[in-house]
Amino acid sequence: MRHRVAAPAAVAATAVVACGFVVWADPTTPGGVIPVCPTKALLGIDCPLCGTSRMLYALLHLDVAEALRYNAIGVAATMLLVAVYVSWTRGRLRGRPSSNPRRLRWASVATLAVFCVWFVIRNLPFEPFTGLRV
Repeated sequence: MRHRVAAPAAVAATAVVACGFVVWADPTTPGGVIPVCPTKALLGIDCPLCGTSRMLYALLHLDVAEALRYNAIGVAATMLLVAVYVSWTRGRLRGRPSSNPRRLRWASVATLAVFCVWFVIRNLPFEPFTGLRV
């Protein structure tokens, strides 16, 4: 049983440490510990991940509206990651895989497509898309 719980426990511990760091660093305060996104700093445009640390900070403070404002795709990805983690952990505890990896072959291509579309939409220079910038 111990070997079944080790990997999910390690992932959970890593997530707790990362979330603790984000709360401690407070990315909503300018000039803080977390650096500015390199894409934003060098090119002046928002990458698909811009606003993710602030989004996570808002989610950890249960401010979903603010989290969506910072990075709506990040909120959806976070919820998806939590669901996948719960399913994976349940499968590990039961001693059988939670799903067939062959059924998820499309996941990486779909994720890349969503991120590319989000990258383009977020940087369109006219309303209502300029409201998606952070």
